[in-house]
Amino acid sequence: MTKTIIQTDKAPAAIGTYSQAVKVDNTVYISGQIPLDPATMEVVEGGIAAQITRVFDNLTAVSEAAGGSLKDIVKLNIYLTDLSNFPTVNETMAKYFSEPYPARAAIEVSALPKAVGVEMDAVLVVE
Repeated sequence: MTKTIIQTDKAPAAIGTYSQAVKVDNTVYISGQIPLDPATMEVVEGGIAAQITRVFDNLTAVSEAAGGSLKDIVKLNIYLTDLSNFPTVNETMAKYFSEPYPARAAIEVSALPKAVGVEMDAVLVVE
């Protein structure tokens, strides 16, 4: 087993005891991404749509740092503080993904770090 820590300055730095992602052989486990601008480490402004977009941008950056892309995601977990925002997730996700889509779960939670409205983590398989 080969374990590699993935880190990029194009996504928010880890703000705790975790890595942005860990690659084991050809599987990459991306830690939860919240809508932080990697340049400022502040939550993006503009409401939930802007937050969802920033999270997908952060997932893109970490995926690319691991040698892959969003098309390599096989499992995506989405955490929302308000499940009524799920249609916005679908609309935004359609701009980033094409078929075949990854497996996915969407879960409403009571709170997320920094009081954001969305967090996502992912598993991808790269060649």
